[in-house]
Amino acid sequence: MTTMPSVQFDADIVSKLSMSGPRYTSYPTADRFTTDFGYGDYLEALAGLTYRGGRRPLSLYLHVPFCDRLCYYCACNKIITKDRSKAATYLGYLKQETAMQGKLFAGMNRVEQLHFGGGTPTYFSDAQMAGLMAHLRRHFDFAPDDEGEYSIEIDPRTVDPQRIHSLRAQGFNRVSLGVQDFDADVQKAVNRIQPYEETMAVMNAARDAAFRSISVDLIYGLPKQTMQTMEETLSKIIVANPDRIALYNYAHMPHLFKPQRRISESDLPAATAKLGMLALCISRLTVAGYVYIGMDHFARPEDDLAVAQRQGRLHRNFQGYSTHAETDLVACGVSAISAVNGTYSQNEKTLDAYYAKLDAGKLPIVRGHRLDNDDLLRRFVIQRLMCNFELSLASVAQGMAVPFKEYFAPELKELGAFVADGLVTLEDDWLTVTPKGRLLIRNVCMVFDRHLRQARLQAAAMPAAAAATQPLRYSRTI
Repeated sequence: MTTMPSVQFDADIVSKLSMSGPRYTSYPTADRFTTDFGYGDYLEALAGLTYRGGRRPLSLYLHVPFCDRLCYYCACNKIITKDRSKAATYLGYLKQETAMQGKLFAGMNRVEQLHFGGGTPTYFSDAQMAGLMAHLRRHFDFAPDDEGEYSIEIDPRTVDPQRIHSLRAQGFNRVSLGVQDFDADVQKAVNRIQPYEETMAVMNAARDAAFRSISVDLIYGLPKQTMQTMEETLSKIIVANPDRIALYNYAHMPHLFKPQRRISESDLPAATAKLGMLALCISRLTVAGYVYIGMDHFARPEDDLAVAQRQGRLHRNFQGYSTHAETDLVACGVSAISAVNGTYSQNEKTLDAYYAKLDAGKLPIVRGHRLDNDDLLRRFVIQRLMCNFELSLASVAQGMAVPFKEYFAPELKELGAFVADGLVTLEDDWLTVTPKGRLLIRNVCMVFDRHLRQARLQAAAMPAAAAATQPLRYSRTI
């Protein structure tokens, strides 16, 4: 018996529909946050949680912005420095912020998910990380190792096997490795020299240390990449056999990210070549047994992400796909974004502003958003589509007390074009994204994005000259 592939690549459809659009790690998206929302609003949201006797577990995110080397493709919030004293200063403030959050969540501070992102979290020394983890345990109640998901992003160039074992002893049980590409010319073009043997040594150490999951990041569309180099990198990755693979499309946006200005546009593969690389990656990874989770993520069938998707428990947040849905997200560090009791709040984006708020005894919140009922409804719809590729219209009508087909009549009409292209099916009670439509899930979700529609209407009303000067906010959907 043959089984239907979880995702199908159609070059004509992808070329036709690829456009700029959000990644929906939140809804509304972060570009809708305003400075009207501040520290007081966050405390009010937290008070509402306390009043209702909130006992949901927490997801804790810590942002470490430092790197000692610049990767030209990078679009993260990071600080390139070899001055380790800056990390020591930052660590002190990070401990102050996490202690404040721990006190605010007293009595409801059970953590079931922890993620360190960056930057390079292992920029902190082994001793600094041990001290930080001990500090977190004093202020939060961590679930046991076999229940909690505690992950850290690692640049394999910054650690050795001994450090990997130390991280496991400190409580981390999942690790994510930046790889991007194994070809020497590509690595040179993006200023990230990382030999295959170095990466494999870290992966083998993680297995020896009994990490529950190993994830790797790859990027297609980088300078000097070809179908052949992509094929060779994929072959090595498949042999390495990580549990999860994140396959990102390189978005060349030098007007937003200064490091990308060091990349010669003449070295970038043509759009048709990028599509060929994407098709190759999907083919090779699915044939190798990986399940397409969504967006840019693949996982082994036995991995928790794949299991959660099969069981309808998959969730999406600022760190991507997650198995822990019923949590409030508390994010600490410069630029970090929290999601607590129907609100989003983002920290200051510069160190000076971040430090100044904490020196004043306040959480370093600079902007945010309080979700109204329409936001909550649309967030639910977008989450279900992003995670499950299907949506029960009756469940929305019952759970959110709205007649779906009336409330979303304009959206359902707009989806008619996707139905005609074979990307979506609409039945009496179900909206389903077909395997051919799954690569374009962002496009489907954009139909339900009221804020995006309003922004486009405003842009359309602008004079042509003014509209032409508006910066592109998003990467392309494919």
